This record gives sequence, structure tokens and C-alpha cells, in this order.
Amino acid sequence: MSLTLDACVAQHQGDRKEQQDRVALEAHPRHRGLVLAVLADGMGGHAGGALAAEQVVHTARSNLSACTAQPEGREAWLREVIHEAHLLIRTSRLINEKDPHSTAVLLLLEPGLATWAYCGDSRLYHYRGDQLLVRSVDHSYVEHLVRAGRITPEQALVHPNRNVLLTSLGDKEDPKVDVGRSEAQPGDSFLLCSDGLWAYFSEAEIGGVLAAFPAREAAEILINRARQRGKGEGDNCSLAVLKLLGG
Repeated sequence: MSLTLDACVAQHQGDRKEQQDRVALEAHPRHRGLVLAVLADGMGGHAGGALAAEQVVHTARSNLSACTAQPEGREAWLREVIHEAHLLIRTSRLINEKDPHSTAVLLLLEPGLATWAYCGDSRLYHYRGDQLLVRSVDHSYVEHLVRAGRITPEQALVHPNRNVLLTSLGDKEDPKVDVGRSEAQPGDSFLLCSDGLWAYFSEAEIGGVLAAFPAREAAEILINRARQRGKGEGDNCSLAVLKLLGG
């Protein structure tokens, strides 16, 4: 099956002094129709977080040529990329005397199949039309409280510990990495985004925007709304939108 991809990446620094998010789209150098999207949200003080996020994107890009044409190996490849980035971020602590950390969410998209992996609270959404099929589950303290039934999703958005992660790249312990896959078909949309974006939207609103607009316009609408709702206190926000069209 042949598919046409409408894709866009976008960022805004928000009201922070530094942009510590990184996001990229990359086509496989040999396997036609295989595309990688990667997004990372860095943490760790001035420059440290940006370097950690940059390491995630660099590691994914550098290893993309080693991703084989066999879909069965996709999840293992994604895990390896995240763990390699984690080790390189850990090593950088010895060089720059900072405490760098980063989230990571990666998507491999090809005709008929989407495969992803993530660590932290940067998210992946998969919609068919405006209906949500998949949303990654944050590795965060408040998500743990929501799943335990102790707070509601609405309370999680304003919880004082909403930025506390249970795992990330650069921690002393190995990162927790979740992987998954799903069928991909024309009419599907995928969104990778940092918490500086998703914190301002319901799942239904995101789905409505992705279904109604081309990738670039959808990205612009989402960032503009996040900026308005941030009311001068918005975080870095970054996203990648990938829409599958009929070939």
C-alpha cells in the first residue's frame, strides 16, 4: 500500500529563557517509506537540558541507518536508541559538570504500521479521524496518582507535583521505556509533543484540530492556543504532526 505523508515539526520557546526541547523528522536513508519522528524535552539547568535533548535526537538520527527493513525489529531498535542516548547523557555529566536529563518519544512510521517508544512525559497520540486510538501513559508522579484513582485527570493538570517524573534519560538508574505498535492507514494522524503543549488540551480538542487541518496549519493552531492559555507563564512547547493521506 502506498501512502502520502503530510508532516510538520514546530516549536516555541514559550516564556522560558532557553529552548530545551528538540524535535526532528528524518527519512530512512535506504528504506523508502520509513520515517522517524523524535522529540525530547531536556532538563538540567542552563544549557544542560538542551544538551541532553540534543543528544536524544542526535543518537536517533545517527542510528537510523542501522534500522533494518524488517518490522519485527522495530521495537528493539527503538529501545536500543533510548538506552544509548541515556548512557551518553550520563557520560556528559563527567564532561560539563551539569545534571542533564531528558524525556524521549520516538515514532517509526511506514505504510501499514506505526511503532513507538517513549520515556518520561513527552507524549505520543494516534488518531483515526478525530477518534483517539492510542495515547502514551506518562511516567510521572501525577499519572501514577490518576491511574491509582487518587486524583482526576483535571486535578493532575494543576497538581503541585505535576512536573515530577518517575524516570528519565540521564537518571542514575536505567530509564523505563515503554514500546508499542499499531496499524496505520489513510486518515490516521500522529502527534508527538512535549508537556508544554499537551498540558493545555483535552484529547478531543487535539483530535479535532488534527482531523480538520493540514499538518502545518494544525501545528500552528495548537502552538498558538497553548501560548494564549499559558498566559505569560508557558513552558517550551514542541510538536511533530504526521498525517497519512491516500496514495
